[in-house]
Amino acid sequence: MAIMRLGRVQLRCPNWEKSVHYYKNVLGLIETARDENHVYLKAWDERDHHSVILEKADSAGLDHLAFKVENAEDLDYYEKKLIEYGVQEVDRIPAGYRIAEGEAVRFRVPTGQLVELYHEIEVVGNGLPLVNPDPWPDGLVGMAPPRLDHLLIAGDDVEGTSNLFMDVFGFNMAERLVTEEGEEYIATWLFKTNTPHDLAVIKGPQGKVHHVGFWLDDWNEIRKAADLMAKNDVMIDAGPTRHGITRGLTIYFFDPS
Repeated sequence: MAIMRLGRVQLRCPNWEKSVHYYKNVLGLIETARDENHVYLKAWDERDHHSVILEKADSAGLDHLAFKVENAEDLDYYEKKLIEYGVQEVDRIPAGYRIAEGEAVRFRVPTGQLVELYHEIEVVGNGLPLVNPDPWPDGLVGMAPPRLDHLLIAGDDVEGTSNLFMDVFGFNMAERLVTEEGEEYIATWLFKTNTPHDLAVIKGPQGKVHHVGFWLDDWNEIRKAADLMAKNDVMIDAGPTRHGITRGLTIYFFDPS
């Protein structure tokens, strides 16, 4: 029974055409499917059908985040654990509700976000052969991150959401920021895989998302991304810079929505 990784985010985009263009041509994600109100995207080195879903909407924000579980039976296991933990909103999403996906378990965390667990998703590969592959496929555009990396969400009850992920799903806390008295969490950084954090939680507006993080391999890729932002008039929030504790290289910027 295990959470494998952060597998998917669904983002609401009021600035629809510009958002789709941005995620495909500036950020450099690959479109795998679409319907009337959604575009499904993946990073180039991801083998699952999608990791980002753009949703046509009237207001910007996070619709939900989702973690992939190791086995189909894990959905039953974690659904039971969530109910026993006292989570009130626990629902089943049927197979076929989204393109290329099986069923999922959906619940709401104390900071207000909807979270899903899923196992079944169509595998489309990364465009490279399994024997003697090149380092990357031809035809990449934009920043071209190889994968989705992490998410920072905001809300009132940082401790409640952090404890839920640690108690129910076995996440560990890599870092925390507390008040001067040490009695209240201001922010936490949680990990389940071998990264510094898969999910971070910060004190802020209830149910909101601060940022979605994509992996780039090195400082040269960060610099290239900054150049692409300048060329495409992308608003930069901070950076390029380097985090103090993890020494992670990063740049923060805004999408059109």
